[in-house]
Amino acid sequence: MRFDVLTLFPELIQSHMDFSIMKRASEDGIISVNTINPRDFTLDKHKKVDDTPYGGGAGMVLMPQPYVDAYNSVEKCENSITLMMTPQGEPFTDQISNELAQYEQIIILCGHYEGFDERIREIIKPREISIGDFVLTGGELPALCVIDSVSRKIEGTLGKIESAHDDSFADGLLEYPHYTKPREYMGLEVPEVLLNGNHKLIEEFRMAQKIERTKRKRPDLYEKWKNRD
Repeated sequence: MRFDVLTLFPELIQSHMDFSIMKRASEDGIISVNTINPRDFTLDKHKKVDDTPYGGGAGMVLMPQPYVDAYNSVEKCENSITLMMTPQGEPFTDQISNELAQYEQIIILCGHYEGFDERIREIIKPREISIGDFVLTGGELPALCVIDSVSRKIEGTLGKIESAHDDSFADGLLEYPHYTKPREYMGLEVPEVLLNGNHKLIEEFRMAQKIERTKRKRPDLYEKWKNRD
């Protein structure tokens, strides 16, 4: 999987790749994350990428030329998709993450300031993605959320791909509770069913916990799961 990220702050993206699972996946060649800075494509000697909005208003708007030229510079493979991180996009879900994991290349546009000149959308025609109903200072953190989530779906990123299959949302439910040593801590004990080696009972216990936890914490997800086809 190859990620190409258009960003004014490439250090924010690159720094995330220096740690933990993402670092190992990158070093093993399972994923690659490249950054393209639209400032490198400006026609202005001051590397200006934004200007005041037509019609007035607060803030600055990202100009189309640097972003379109930066996007056109990216070598695209046949099985590629382009995303724009924006609060106006469709909510990012585990289902979308699974869909994106089927591509060989994901190109991500990160905005800043008051956002993109509308013509960037019209020319590039990206799929617009939001990580929630709130606004951040830029698209880098949402882009990293997408990169991290999608990378987990790719064989070899995690020690065992089954780890992703048991994650919250993988089957429409929240994940079951986990326990490790010690067996007792501050008067709280690991449930006995997890200690008896009966895998059938363990699976039944974990499934019951997933249902109960989802019903209690996310009734919206529970109702959707309960009424699934």
